[in-house]
Amino acid sequence: MYDPLTRLKTMGFMPDLEYHVCSREETVKSYEGLGIVPDTVGGDLSSYDYVLVPGGNGIQDLVKDREFLSWLAVPNGKTVMVAVCGGALLLGAAGLLKDKKVTTHPQFRNVLGRFAGTVTDDRVVDDGTVITAGGVTAAIDLGLYLCEQIAGPDVRRAIQVQMDYHGYPSSKG
Repeated sequence: MYDPLTRLKTMGFMPDLEYHVCSREETVKSYEGLGIVPDTVGGDLSSYDYVLVPGGNGIQDLVKDREFLSWLAVPNGKTVMVAVCGGALLLGAAGLLKDKKVTTHPQFRNVLGRFAGTVTDDRVVDDGTVITAGGVTAAIDLGLYLCEQIAGPDVRRAIQVQMDYHGYPSSKG
C-alpha cells in the first residue's frame, strides 16, 4: 500500500501530501530484520486522516500488547483505520472491528472472526471508518484503492499504469 500512496506525491498529483511513519518505539524492526526509523514516536493518531497498519509475522507480540492496542484504538470519527494482512488482527484486538465487514490473509480469517462482524475473502473491504485488505499482494490493490479515494479514478489509473500493475479489480475502472 505504501508504494502507490507515495506516488500521489512523487508523480505530482498531490505535491503537498504529508505522511508520517508513526510508532510507539524509537526504532522498529520487522520480523524479517528490516529496520525502520519512525518520523513520529507516540502521540495521538486521531489527528490523521488515515492510519495504515501493516501486517506480517511481527504482529504476534503486538496483539497481546495492551499499551500498543490502546494507542492504536483511535475512536471512530474522522480517522480511517486501514490494515493489510495481519494488521487487521491488530485493529480487531484494539476493539475497532465490532460490527464491521473486514478481510485479511486467508490464514487469519477464522481468528479475525472473533473480533469482527463479518469476515470475507474479498481483496479489499471498505466499511466506512475501517478499510482492510487480504495478504501481501492485496496491499497493492489497497494502495490503489486509497489513491482513488483520495485523488479520484483518473489519478489511480495513472499510478496503476506507472506501476505496470494489471491486477487491480476491473470493477474499479
